[in-house]
Amino acid sequence: MELEKLLKTMDILLGENGCPWDREQTHESLCKNLTEECNEVIEAIIKRDFDNLKEVLGDVLLQVVFHAKIAEKAGHFNLQDVILALDEKLVRRHSHIFGNDIVVSAEDALKLWNENKKRERHTDMSHVC
Repeated sequence: MELEKLLKTMDILLGENGCPWDREQTHESLCKNLTEECNEVIEAIIKRDFDNLKEVLGDVLLQVVFHAKIAEKAGHFNLQDVILALDEKLVRRHSHIFGNDIVVSAEDALKLWNENKKRERHTDMSHVC
């Protein structure tokens, strides 16, 4: 699988004999790169440059994998955890697909997404106090 190949490549780059620059990076040092890559995606979309869009989406994916690998080395989480959290969020927030809520338009779906998001944040904060 391509994702597994990518993860192995990142392991080599971040490993003992890997790239010195890559091994020195932190979440903080990569913030500028993530912002730049996201801006390049937006630019490619606006220009409808799909060849470039494919490349810069890969650059954004690199940032996600890079951050996940840094977190994994620190014992916080790994890419599988990121993927699982995303999948769980998609299911929770699409309660009109995976639950009992009903929507009749894209506008209704977005409103429900935002309501579900607000409920999650309220629920998450309720245990703090």
